[in-house]
Amino acid sequence: MTALSEPKIDCHCHVLDPGHYPYRADVKYRPSGQEIGTAVQFRALCDAYRVDHALLVGPNSGYGEDNRCLLDVIAQSGGRFKGIAVVPNDTSEDYLADLKRQGVVGIAFNATYHGLDYYLNTEPLIRSVARLDLFLQLQGEGDQLASLIRLVGNTDVKILVDHCGRPDLELDLSQPGFAALCALGRSGRAVVKLSGLAKYSRTAFPYEDAWPYVRALVESFGLDRCLWGSDWPFLRAPERLDYGPLLSIVDLLFPNPQDRKKLLWETPTRLFGFDR
Repeated sequence: MTALSEPKIDCHCHVLDPGHYPYRADVKYRPSGQEIGTAVQFRALCDAYRVDHALLVGPNSGYGEDNRCLLDVIAQSGGRFKGIAVVPNDTSEDYLADLKRQGVVGIAFNATYHGLDYYLNTEPLIRSVARLDLFLQLQGEGDQLASLIRLVGNTDVKILVDHCGRPDLELDLSQPGFAALCALGRSGRAVVKLSGLAKYSRTAFPYEDAWPYVRALVESFGLDRCLWGSDWPFLRAPERLDYGPLLSIVDLLFPNPQDRKKLLWETPTRLFGFDR
């Protein structure tokens, strides 16, 4: 058995269907061409690669704070998919509770898209997320992540970190953002996605310069708090990406079948409440 044929949960993917759900007029980036991935296409991909469940992330690109496409895909999945939503900073707790009833398990802060200042004064929103037992998903690159971690440091919100923290590979493992992420992992209060290697690697597939960072995260977080995600349909990808080759990296980094089972199935099932 390999990651290709083993049951799995993809914890970072998007559905973009402008034909049925037009993009907002005010977004900074409008995915097109092969970046578009409809619900029909995604379900077919899941069936082909034995992706039994998925955590869909509402994209800032295209949809921004419009979660209609995300919620419709979740509703049509029969419990197969859950979601991370993008919401305004002044979102009410009642709206968050309604999202939760519809299969949303968290909301996203993305400093790579909005910048850090955008998330200043979000303490009321973070407190609401914590009270509802939702995840706060953080995406930053380089030293941005250290600032995001400080932003939530005095709260008890559940933290979910995107794409290995997107470290700067011109620096070593001790760079401030990545060091803060590893310290967060050792604290036991956060979860990290071992995803998005192509976003920060400076080499071609299979992105071996990123592997030491992945291994450091596994050591800091433990596989009980690590997840895998494909990032399908690969918005703004620096090169052509395909689902099968990305799964082959999982085999290279995790040759032990029990480790893969924990990463691909047991940990996300436990954290997000997917039906076993």
